[in-house]
Amino acid sequence: MGLTVSEKILSRASGVEAHAGEIVKAKVDLALIPDLTALLSFRAMEEMGRDRVWDPARVFLFLDHVAPASSIRAAAIHREVRRLAEEQGIGNLYDVEAGVCHQVLAESGHVRPGMLVVGADSHTCTHGALGAFATGLGSTDMGAVLATGRTWLRVPETIRITVEGAFPPMVTPKDLILKIIGELGAEGASYRAVEYAGGTIRGMDTSGRLTLCNMTVEMGGKAGIVEPDAETIRYLNGLGVRGVEPVRGDPDARYEREYRFEVDELEPQVSCPDRVDNVRPIGDVEGTPIDQVFIGSCTNGRVEDLEAAASILRGRRVRRGVRLLVVPASREVYRRALKTGILEALADAGALICNPSCGPCFGGHIGILADGEVGLSTSNRNFRGRQGSPDARVYLASPYVAAASAIRGAITDPRGVHKP
Repeated sequence: MGLTVSEKILSRASGVEAHAGEIVKAKVDLALIPDLTALLSFRAMEEMGRDRVWDPARVFLFLDHVAPASSIRAAAIHREVRRLAEEQGIGNLYDVEAGVCHQVLAESGHVRPGMLVVGADSHTCTHGALGAFATGLGSTDMGAVLATGRTWLRVPETIRITVEGAFPPMVTPKDLILKIIGELGAEGASYRAVEYAGGTIRGMDTSGRLTLCNMTVEMGGKAGIVEPDAETIRYLNGLGVRGVEPVRGDPDARYEREYRFEVDELEPQVSCPDRVDNVRPIGDVEGTPIDQVFIGSCTNGRVEDLEAAASILRGRRVRRGVRLLVVPASREVYRRALKTGILEALADAGALICNPSCGPCFGGHIGILADGEVGLSTSNRNFRGRQGSPDARVYLASPYVAAASAIRGAITDPRGVHKP
């Protein structure tokens, strides 16, 4: 019986032929740790009797969730992470100016097909878009990785999702992943590798694939992955990465389940409070008043996302009484959006442009919602209290929907406001 792409990657990492359901001890190629979990991870390493990381070149530290520091406590955490990086000889420290860990890594060329990538952040699954097996770990498990360079895991069963058709205007990969999550449910892929395939995926750029893999964890997935192809090679070549060796599944690989989605008639989707799988077509919620719109995050904070919003907002204004926060996902995204006039268009429309960071996504330090307020976000989670008050409500949607809604002050179908 053949192996899936995830089984092949874990076979290489563990040195044995790895099949779904088996326990393996695998060598880690890259470990990423953001500010919120860094100190816990290093403390766990020390409690295991180790005082040095196994390989400083494979550890990547990020100050991105509360960046720059907004409290004395956050500043102290940042100071300690910087000290640890110097003490441990970790050159890959991305300080507060860099942006969200997942976007920075994706655009840096450090992640390549066939790698085992682990992160002390649940959205590490984003990097499956580049053909890696990427998954989040708890701080204790990350401590073991820092100490030994290895992690144990049960090889997940694979769910294959085949997507065919061409996206209609103003419909995006974000709408697709919301549709999938709405169909499978928040626990529909628990501890499964979700493999995205089909003509739509092959024709999708890397930005869209990053969005799909990023939200795989929102249906319980252990990893989301796209088999590397010509688009993967094109993207990595553009970052100066040469000699890419794709890892692909066997034709007779076994999948636990298979689903098929068609996008030709897909319409904009909205995830409604307070569950990510509470997904509705936009017509069901259009007209819902909102107080704040957030465009950004590791889900939809890339140049393509900001341009989608700008295409709606150019020559228009954000409705009075509505706050539009735009947070580019990285310094590189910020620079490109600035150079091409995207940020100017958004600012002219009334958007507040914030520094690259996780921003309002997790309710850390900017863009906090007050009691009773309603937010519309391009991020990935909307459970109660995620972006501020537990009495606030958060809807999730694409950048097109977010921009159109900022103009009207209510959830709006972008197809009704787009300029020809």
